[in-house]
Amino acid sequence: AHIAIAVKSGDAALKLYQHDLGLRLDGSETVQSEGVKTTFLSPLDDNTNIIELLEPLSPESSVAKFIEKKSRGGIHHIAFLVDNIEQETQRLLSSGYRFVSDKPRCGAHNTLVVFLHPQSCDGVLIELVQEQK
Repeated sequence: AHIAIAVKSGDAALKLYQHDLGLRLDGSETVQSEGVKTTFLSPLDDNTNIIELLEPLSPESSVAKFIEKKSRGGIHHIAFLVDNIEQETQRLLSSGYRFVSDKPRCGAHNTLVVFLHPQSCDGVLIELVQEQK
């Protein structure tokens, strides 16, 4: 679905990704449950979001802590679209994967999301995303 990049400043990141690299700004929204402002970008000739910028809303958010730990941000997670998030969560749990939360919750763009724990995925935080119809 996309690669999420944690950034200290959404405006500074937009200069790089939108102005300098030529990606199209598809919109921004606040996801209070995660304590972030999300901004989605895509190639000019495609409607598929490829980059999600995550800007923390407070120093207590998990993204702010990630930025602090990494000194300046970086790739936060990789997201994959799934048709049935509950079914995929159960399938992965039965295969021994750990999750960050007990169940899917609301994400950006009116989606359901759940995160696989990085310790289960070679150090990579993976997000499963289901579009709600």
